[in-house]
Amino acid sequence: MNVEVPATIVVERVPVATTEVRALVGALDRELAAHYAAEQRHGLSVEGIFQPHVRFFVAWLNGSAAGCGGVALFSDCAELKRMFVRRELRGQGVADAIIARLAEEASDAGLTLLRLETGMHQAAAIRFYKRNGFRPCGIFGPYAWMPPQAVVTSIFLEKQLVES
Repeated sequence: MNVEVPATIVVERVPVATTEVRALVGALDRELAAHYAAEQRHGLSVEGIFQPHVRFFVAWLNGSAAGCGGVALFSDCAELKRMFVRRELRGQGVADAIIARLAEEASDAGLTLLRLETGMHQAAAIRFYKRNGFRPCGIFGPYAWMPPQAVVTSIFLEKQLVES
């Protein structure tokens, strides 16, 4: 008799660039490079992830590094950064666990608006964000000062967080 064991997902904050972080961000960069010119990829570098205003997390699925994501905290909003789940591990709740943790982090910091920039070719990601309550919004923050060709493939989304 086969017994299905539920997946165990643990999302933990990482304070420094680990081997797992570098591998996950590298996989994300390779995936994005297949669809976007360098000037259209706006992800933080590994070093940029570990700045004082950014909280970064790795999601572990049954003990393996399955995904990652960060949230940059600003005075008026929080922005999702470098959210990614390994292709072969998608559809198992990892992204849901990451986004819940990032929203919690933003809320704990007293912020009620969560924003993100993604690419128009990331159809599954866009569906995921919309399913999680994100709606289209106008260009924001540093993206507004970028040359038009740098943001022509960008999609901007935001979500109101429930005040605690």
